[in-house]
Amino acid sequence: MEQDTIAAISTPMGEGAIAIVRISGDEAIHIADKIYRGKQALMHVESHTIHYGKLIDPMRDQVVEEVMVSVMHAPKTFTRETIVEINCHGGVTSVNQVLELVLGNGARLAEPGEFTKRAFLNGRVDLSQAEAVMDMIRAKTDRAMNVAMEQMEGRLSHLIKTLRGQLLETIAQIEVNIDYPEYDAEEMTNQTVLQKVIEVRDSIDRLLVTAKQGRIIREGLATAIIGRPNVGKSSLMNSLVHENKAIVTEIPGTTRDVIEEYVNVRGVPLKLVDTAGIRDTEDIVEKMGVERSRQVLTEADLILLLLNNNEPLTDEDRQLFKAIEGMEAAIIVNKTDLPQKLSVEEVEELANGRPVITTSILNEQGIDELETGISDLFFTEGIEGQDLTYVSNSRHVALLKQAYAAVGEAISSIEAELPVDMAQIDIRRTWEILGEIVGDTVSDSLIDQLFRQFCLGK
Repeated sequence: MEQDTIAAISTPMGEGAIAIVRISGDEAIHIADKIYRGKQALMHVESHTIHYGKLIDPMRDQVVEEVMVSVMHAPKTFTRETIVEINCHGGVTSVNQVLELVLGNGARLAEPGEFTKRAFLNGRVDLSQAEAVMDMIRAKTDRAMNVAMEQMEGRLSHLIKTLRGQLLETIAQIEVNIDYPEYDAEEMTNQTVLQKVIEVRDSIDRLLVTAKQGRIIREGLATAIIGRPNVGKSSLMNSLVHENKAIVTEIPGTTRDVIEEYVNVRGVPLKLVDTAGIRDTEDIVEKMGVERSRQVLTEADLILLLLNNNEPLTDEDRQLFKAIEGMEAAIIVNKTDLPQKLSVEEVEELANGRPVITTSILNEQGIDELETGISDLFFTEGIEGQDLTYVSNSRHVALLKQAYAAVGEAISSIEAELPVDMAQIDIRRTWEILGEIVGDTVSDSLIDQLFRQFCLGK
């Protein structure tokens, strides 16, 4: 099936200016020529050119669409196969008609991610670069897109392949010393091997240090806005989103349910959750909202706890401080435009070192300081350095942890002064685990599973 010529719609469904049907495979041009009518047949045009024409239904000899057709000959294409892209009008009916014509004249409907899978199988990209394609599509901030772009360009791949090369060189020298001691090869003493594998372990450790930040960049932070009713939670959400997503009134308990929205804060994607005010209530609907809010609290990566500057701390406020013990949180003292009745000293004591930020959301004061505080909680200046290679994919993180453990076993064997060939087993296992990241030692079933997560047409 991987030799078939495949086709799929590569643009989102719905109304738009244009839509693209992509065809990839040995028969791509031949299939397109069956339905294309222009100044010359596509088989005679130069590679990487685009041509105006019409699509004809051969069965009815009827014009179906007015199109621009791009022709790209193998191997200088994304899949390293010949590709034809048909640009048609961007309506659901028109693009489906074009796809049906293509499928009816010899192409097979592509599986999800099959174009990228072919790019991987044909050596155009390795597995980590292929996975970065979906990260690029799903990126919610500029920072996430930049990390995905660096991975697509092979920054992580190059580092992993360098580490595997160091391990393979060590394995080869150990085997030469064991099998051919009479040859004048560099003697691999325990100390020499130890130095080499420690270098690899330290490199893996540096990658794992970026894993938390990488996951945040890729997936975003689940951020719960909590506080007593009417302290300004919905106003804060509206201010960060720059849109009136939540109802704001003077009546406590207006928010009866959980409201979610993504927002970009200094390059960090936040999945903002505006919760119902957490309090004891007899209102059945509001009580259900409060229970959902408590559930959201346990699942959040970041808590924004709002307090009212115009009121003294209540027992409910203190209970909320207890509920977020041990969690990443920012304390926001809101309504600073009103007379202060809140004890700042008590708030800072309860905050226990976490940032305390003053705002007047009504007057749009303190929002910049809040955004900076959120970013600083997760991205110090050192972590943001441009020379770092971020690891953002959970599969890669899991494999790096396995590799770190395996190389640690090798180091333990050497330090215990066991024969060097005992350490070789763990060194080889580290080499194989790292190979799974770039796809050199990965199973076919895992490859299929990974590409099934892609969207159709990619």
